[in-house]
Amino acid sequence: MFQVIILLLWLITAQSVAENPLAKPSCRERCGNISIPYPFGIGSNCSFDSTFAVTCNDSFKPPKPFIDSINLEVLQISLNESTVKVNNPVITSNCPGRADGQYVDLRETPFWFSETYNRFTAMGCDNLALVVSESYILTGCMSICSIYLSPSLNETAGCNGINCSQTRIPYGLEFFNVSLRSIDPNNNQDGCKYAFMVDKQWFSDKDIFNVFNVSNTEYVPAVLNWTLNWDYYNEVTCNTSGSLCGDNAYCSVNHTKCFCLEGYEGNPYLSSGCRDIDECSEDLHRCEEFCENIPGSNKCFCSDGYLSLGHSCLKLPNNGNSRTKVIIARVGEGDRQFQPNRILGQGGQGTVYKGMLTDGRIIAIKKSKALDEGKLEQFINEVVILSQINQRNVVKLFGCCLETEVPMLVYEFIPNGTLFQYIHDQNDEFPLTWDLRLRIATEIAGALFYLHSAASIAIYHRDIKSANILLDEKFRAKISDFGISRSISVDKTHLTTAVHGTLGYLDPEYFQSNQFTEKSDVYSFGVVLVELLTGKMPILSGKSNEGGSLTAYFLLTMKENRLYDILDARVVKEGRKEEILAFANIAKRCLYLNGSRRPTMKEVVMELDGIRMSNGATGTVKQSYDNVEYATEYYDLAGPWEAASTSTGSFYRAMDIEPLLLDKSSSSL
Repeated sequence: MFQVIILLLWLITAQSVAENPLAKPSCRERCGNISIPYPFGIGSNCSFDSTFAVTCNDSFKPPKPFIDSINLEVLQISLNESTVKVNNPVITSNCPGRADGQYVDLRETPFWFSETYNRFTAMGCDNLALVVSESYILTGCMSICSIYLSPSLNETAGCNGINCSQTRIPYGLEFFNVSLRSIDPNNNQDGCKYAFMVDKQWFSDKDIFNVFNVSNTEYVPAVLNWTLNWDYYNEVTCNTSGSLCGDNAYCSVNHTKCFCLEGYEGNPYLSSGCRDIDECSEDLHRCEEFCENIPGSNKCFCSDGYLSLGHSCLKLPNNGNSRTKVIIARVGEGDRQFQPNRILGQGGQGTVYKGMLTDGRIIAIKKSKALDEGKLEQFINEVVILSQINQRNVVKLFGCCLETEVPMLVYEFIPNGTLFQYIHDQNDEFPLTWDLRLRIATEIAGALFYLHSAASIAIYHRDIKSANILLDEKFRAKISDFGISRSISVDKTHLTTAVHGTLGYLDPEYFQSNQFTEKSDVYSFGVVLVELLTGKMPILSGKSNEGGSLTAYFLLTMKENRLYDILDARVVKEGRKEEILAFANIAKRCLYLNGSRRPTMKEVVMELDGIRMSNGATGTVKQSYDNVEYATEYYDLAGPWEAASTSTGSFYRAMDIEPLLLDKSSSSL
């Protein structure tokens, strides 16, 4: 049985070595209990150069490795920190049975004493120990003792100057000799003196008595730094042909060190030393449900009806409707698919690009800027909100792509830009007529009424502004950007820990109380109405007569009965006076400081419809908002779809298809 156990342990060790090699092929990886990774090496052509060559002395039991170029025993080698721990000699003076002198010379080698880990230490009575390099004194310390103190008191005092003293060393120390002398030649305390360079951790690992009992200690552990770029006549850099580092590794230019890429482990100095870590293994598996290992990372998947949020699974609301579907699709990660000439817009959450599905439909793709949990949560929140909505004046979500480096949302493409652009950058080619303004206002109001009242759970947008209202090919309004929206139970308000929204559109009551209600959306909508009336920005320029808030200036003109001073010229030219005043009064009521006095969106829709009816406008909204179906359609983004069955359910993902297509001319679609 014992032999079987030994065989199994050997097989496990052999498999581990094969998976993550430390030494060059056909070279020994260990000497006794010590691992010898490349650039160190045992044997011919096994090290980076002769200065890293190691001899394994098999006469010791267990065998001991020695670095040939400095003739010091190796205790430990660290690739990540570029250090090697060695047995460093203790230098003595006037000690019975010990030879005086000894020095360590690391010049012409890639090694130097680590100023971070090591301390120069002096021990003994009346001991002035100086570190000398050629004719210069680099550092030193002195230890004293008193005949009035018992040995036990000396030993418990620590290394603080009584019988033992320590000091730091300068950076880059390669060579030193030690001068040991009495502090006062006349005090007749010319006893045994010690000095050594030692790893400061050694004092923590040993008890006080053993530290002070160095009379029989010949070597103490010390830490050396090393670099591959030590020979000025044969300089090695990260840009050397063939690359200093191996596959799946990168180089630190300043220190000429190699490191495995994140998600990889092994020896970065070997050509194939860094191997992919299986994050889906039992020890590392952090996904709540399903895990797929990919090079350098992993992907988490969830059952049907859930979305993957980091490592967790977020249940999607279906409101009792089994038709609610959300697409999890695979999109190409090539940079060419997200060129600047495809950008439709940019915001705090990400960038929106223009793309195409395999069936030729033009789409918009919102690509997140960052992977932090806060940004990802906003993307997931938008999926959750839009999965409940199917209303013609709300941008339709086709699906989401969460199997990519950063999450992406795929929407219907809205070709005519934002309402903000048409209000504040008007042109004669596409004039924003009074009739069009009336229709757009009515459509926005209808969509907000649907969000607030038609769904079983009320949805507060929380960032209504002209920049978040898109215009399609027929200039129909579409509300977009639900990243900070929230679903709220009936008769509930939303208390936030931080105020979200856009300056100029924020409800003052919400700003003061942190309590967001449906009337907060009404206030923001009121600002959009004033924009439509005046053509002015929510935050006015610094002119003497209108600096500051557009809403304050608008309400002042209403109060002083000089509304026409602020109106857009096209509104004055095309709108009838009673229509304009009715429109302005709706805006005024939406902007009441007391939210309870503001109208509901249902009331706003009815009043705007009344203005349009009196205007004889065609295409008046006749939709019954109480009976709108709010299940999203199931769009095939990439097909074919593979169903993967598991013990807990099934999930879907697109197989090896890229739904974003490029035109051959590389121009914008």
